[in-house]
Amino acid sequence: MQIILLDKVVNLGALGDIVKVKDGYARNFLIPSGRARRATEANKAEFAARRAELEKVAANKLAEAQALAEKLSGTTIKLTQKAGVDGRLFGSVTNHDIAEELDKQGYKVVKSQVRMPNGPIKIIGDSTVSVALHTDVTVEIGVTVYGETA
Repeated sequence: MQIILLDKVVNLGALGDIVKVKDGYARNFLIPSGRARRATEANKAEFAARRAELEKVAANKLAEAQALAEKLSGTTIKLTQKAGVDGRLFGSVTNHDIAEELDKQGYKVVKSQVRMPNGPIKIIGDSTVSVALHTDVTVEIGVTVYGETA
């Protein structure tokens, strides 16, 4: 299926690109999430008329993400979890826990934006995770996990 991208999509294309994707990916994800439209002649004409408006909206989203990234860079969050005497946690620290703590500190971050390259944190100590605020904006933050004896 050919679609017109209304937003930048990682590993697919930028705003305004007409790309061919599998039908299910377009119908189940891209079109319902508002990132794409079918590439019909009517939709192409409508997109051409609204292109400047869509580019302005995309630029505003990027600027907001960059401003949040500047505030967020260098931030270290501290979490306390129950741990054994050997430093291993009972459970783990996940992207949900990190997003929740960032939200408490006043940063609007969704758990899907928190990227944990090595999986959930399972030991006490310092770790680094990345937060993808936009397709072009990623910031590294520190996570310090303290152990609480049961």
